[in-house]
Amino acid sequence: MDSSLIRGALYWPEHRALEICLAGGRRYLYLGVPADVAERFSAAPSKGAYFNRAIRGRFDCHALRDETEPKRAVND
Repeated sequence: MDSSLIRGALYWPEHRALEICLAGGRRYLYLGVPADVAERFSAAPSKGAYFNRAIRGRFDCHALRDETEPKRAVND
């Protein structure tokens, strides 16, 4: 993905859920995202601009564990 803001994204149409990984490693799950919004995001020449305009602040958002956080066993 060619973006200074967005490192990657995954979309689950059956759940209308879009996971966004930002360049710094922070990950967010956006719920209720229609398939057409996810498709336009995927096709946008500027993923960051489209994200800021059409996704950020418009859908229910949940922060996920950062990719940079160390992974620990449950018993630690």
